[in-house]
Amino acid sequence: MTDNLSPEPSPRGTILTFAIIALAIIGGAVLLLITRPEPVRITINPPLPTATSLPTATPAPITVYVTGAVNQPETTITLPAGSRVQEALDNVGGVTENADLERVNLAQILRDGDQVHVPELNESAETALPTPSGGITIVHVNSATLEELMTLPGVGEALGQRIIDYRTANGAFVDMAALDEVSGIGPAMLENLEGLVAFD
Repeated sequence: MTDNLSPEPSPRGTILTFAIIALAIIGGAVLLLITRPEPVRITINPPLPTATSLPTATPAPITVYVTGAVNQPETTITLPAGSRVQEALDNVGGVTENADLERVNLAQILRDGDQVHVPELNESAETALPTPSGGITIVHVNSATLEELMTLPGVGEALGQRIIDYRTANGAFVDMAALDEVSGIGPAMLENLEGLVAFD
């Protein structure tokens, strides 16, 4: 009687089997490396810097003198820059019953040092509002309209517009030297403008 036993594998066959398995593993690893997708690169572009406008100077408060037919006459008051005649009258308690408001421009913008006079109904002398000190009309270049700028000696429509364009782009004028930066204004014109312009 013969036993049906399998022959034991030879050492050479075992080595060959291991070699085939090793080659399969190495081939799979190489194939995996070859077929691996490229990494995704994300590029973040920061936003372009935006221009920051230069800070503008805060206008100082103004002081005006109120007289005439008001409830608190001959009063000196302090108001924010850009205030109007109506605000000055409100700060002195309003006008009296005999005030002639037809001769008062309530919408007029006040300047530092102005006098606001409210005439009475029976008052014959007319008083301009506001009253510039010394009787000279002062042009405030930082808020003047084109028409107001054109009242200055040597300032026509083109130069007046350049003054407005310059202050819009660069901020308020601080003194005569700053006004000299406007094209068309030179030492001779600055001398003519002395005492006729203000920078509040």
